[in-house]
Amino acid sequence: MQISTIGFDADDTLWHNERFFQLTQAHFAALMADHMPQDRKGPDHLADRLIAAERRNVSHYGFGVKGFTLSMIETAIEVSEGRVPASVLAEILAAGREMLSHPVDLLPHARATIEALSGQYRLVLVTKGDLIDQERKLAQSGLGDLFDAVEIVSDKKPEIYAQVFARHGHGAAQGVMAGNSLKSDVIPMIEAGGWGVHIPHEMTWALEHAPAPDTHPRFAQLADLGALPALIAQIDTQS
Repeated sequence: MQISTIGFDADDTLWHNERFFQLTQAHFAALMADHMPQDRKGPDHLADRLIAAERRNVSHYGFGVKGFTLSMIETAIEVSEGRVPASVLAEILAAGREMLSHPVDLLPHARATIEALSGQYRLVLVTKGDLIDQERKLAQSGLGDLFDAVEIVSDKKPEIYAQVFARHGHGAAQGVMAGNSLKSDVIPMIEAGGWGVHIPHEMTWALEHAPAPDTHPRFAQLADLGALPALIAQIDTQS
């Protein structure tokens, strides 16, 4: 069965995203430096507490900047034992708002790859996170008109991919999902019966890490997005 639909992740697949989270986390550490108990000082302790808060909260707040900001506030209160000043909390909120307006910087090969595949296959952007922020980034990217559909989902699971690729093609079995996250973009797509193509990014959120399904016949890993059209052609030839 030849490929009918190709799905693309957005953040850190088509444009930079995680680097803004890491810059904000460094700013958060600087803000909290004077408000932590002496035996708990240091960015490593703070980072561990923050990722633990994110892990707890993702099912409540979802993915994206807003949940990250709330987790920073929660962590600030916890590590300071309730003594963090309101002025610091206000600066954390301001940092979160700034993240919601950061410019969109496309990754190498993003536009060229989508243009090369557009018209030959149905192209679907499948991303998770805050609806308004994701819509803003897509609009600013200049790539919106190249996609046949956009799906902004609360989470990426096999049943979600099954629904998306049935809605915009002939099912997951004739679909490819490309993205930087093994946990969200690759493994659940393979479990849905499709191809999962991993395109590593040097900065991937800790909660998106997972072992690569190296032995699965529908798994592929590419050095960059520019190699995707050749892979799709190869898959079609073998079908």
